[in-house]
Amino acid sequence: MASSSITRVLSRQMHMSARRHALSKFSMPAMSPTMTEGGIASWKKAEGETFTAGDVLLEIETDKATIDVEAQDDGILAKIIAPDGSKNVAVGSPIAIMAEEGDDLSGKPELVKGERIFASPIAKKIALERGIPLAQVKGTGPEGRIIRDDIEKFQPFAAAASAVAATSSAPATSLPEYTDTPVTNMRRVIGSRLTQSKQELPHYYLTVQINMDKTMKLREVFNKTLGEKDKAAKLSVNDFILKAVACALNDVPEANSAWLGEVIRQYKKADISVAVATPTGLITPIVKDVGSKGLATISSEAKALAKKARDGKLAPQEYQGGTFTVSNLGMYDIEHFTAIINPPQSCILAVGTTKPTIVPAPEEERGFKTVNMMKVTLSSDHRTVDGAVGARWMTAFKGYLENPLTFML
Repeated sequence: MASSSITRVLSRQMHMSARRHALSKFSMPAMSPTMTEGGIASWKKAEGETFTAGDVLLEIETDKATIDVEAQDDGILAKIIAPDGSKNVAVGSPIAIMAEEGDDLSGKPELVKGERIFASPIAKKIALERGIPLAQVKGTGPEGRIIRDDIEKFQPFAAAASAVAATSSAPATSLPEYTDTPVTNMRRVIGSRLTQSKQELPHYYLTVQINMDKTMKLREVFNKTLGEKDKAAKLSVNDFILKAVACALNDVPEANSAWLGEVIRQYKKADISVAVATPTGLITPIVKDVGSKGLATISSEAKALAKKARDGKLAPQEYQGGTFTVSNLGMYDIEHFTAIINPPQSCILAVGTTKPTIVPAPEEERGFKTVNMMKVTLSSDHRTVDGAVGARWMTAFKGYLENPLTFML
């Protein structure tokens, strides 16, 4: 009896592979060199739907953004393995089965599962209802096929169920009220990288106060002129900061560097990462070659990148790389803070709010005056940027903002 069952299984496998040789796996792609896993935000094609080269098949959620994945050839989406909302899918893992026009798709569910895991229909149904991953279940049926009894006896599920039951039976007053929020891919990677940076990089901090009076006046003049041409165009204080950062990096190029283990890489252009808060976490889109651009161009590019970041539409090349980071919390009325370096970069500048401050002024009759002061703190990696180098960079940066017409020289 067992021999005849095995014969039928083998016969069915040979028959399926002969009929459906054109069916192929579609695996989770690597959207960046550092990506190891991702999530399925949504499929844009339904099972059985045809597509042509260039059509968007699905949206993949990486640690930084949601990215469209386009079809490279014509075909049919035969079966979706990883549905909408799937998390932590390893790069290279099958997420769908693709077919070509004319293929027989009548048995596609069995083929999809059979290529990797054999399971009876009732076993699949129960596993799906209970959230049991079939890959963790050892099959005891013919040829290792997973049967209903295997699912019913799956121990990890039973242990988890017991734990849930024990928790639910505990008195309601034993725990305060709370809400659990699932950790997104972005939040997980942010936590891992920042923890690693804080633990492994020898941070040190330099803080200065900058008189922003001249920058504020120049910004007012520029915005008035720009407003006459385009009412939507408006320079922000951050635009001046980015330009000053680039100019200071040109003066002190040692700060525009990265620790790569065996070498210290010094960059020739200032590609500045700008920290942007999004609903899913922090991301740092990059304004490229800031030193070669005018304030209006810097402003428009920074605004466009920030919008794409908040919409989750950044392409990998728009947030990967960067040679220096600026994090500005001035708009939240934060006076001072320190930021964590984004490796392999060597520096990150934390920018506080600009506020009226009374300072000594012997030339004034009252002996003091009120000026607009901004406090900034530079976090540096001591392996690449010595304290004296960081101090020289801060002096240059401060000089550019206190005399912003030097931008034009």
